Amino acid sequence: MKVKISGKNIEITEALRNAIQTKLERIGKYFQTDTEAQVTLSVEKNRQIVEVSIPVNGSLIRAEEATDDMYASLDKVLDKLNKQIQKYKTKLQRRYKGNATIRFEQIPNIDDDEEPEIKIVKTKRFPVKPMAAEEAVLQMEMIGHSFFVFTNAVTNDVNVVYKRKDGNYGLIEPTV
Repeated sequence: MKVKISGKNIEITEALRNAIQTKLERIGKYFQTDTEAQVTLSVEKNRQIVEVSIPVNGSLIRAEEATDDMYASLDKVLDKLNKQIQKYKTKLQRRYKGNATIRFEQIPNIDDDEEPEIKIVKTKRFPVKPMAAEEAVLQMEMIGHSFFVFTNAVTNDVNVVYKRKDGNYGLIEPTV
């Protein structure tokens, strides 16, 4: 696996570069040798952020973590990546029964007409009432969800508010 490291507001030391290379070698066994992992390190105030993106067969395995220590962020990101890889690998093993082990380079080509196995296990129907985005955030907090769908009272369009990892809120305004 090739590792491409970049930094924002940080100088990447040789020790940090070696730590990233060493830790990513552990998950490199799951990928082809020409697979390129993009690692982005950044610093915002006292947050040390590590983001890793690995393209796999048209999909993207991505993880991001922020802590007070860059090495701790790196460890947490690798834990997330390992969980995602195991989940992806299990999904592939179910799809291609009979293979004793599956590495990402051994995956048979998937026909374009073959549909992925996506299961919708629950459907909810609810009225979407007109309201302001601020009221939608309050409704979302009251029901304890991480997102809320509503009709924007000003534009009359369907919008979504969601809670971000940083504790702030986001608003999705679809355009047609």
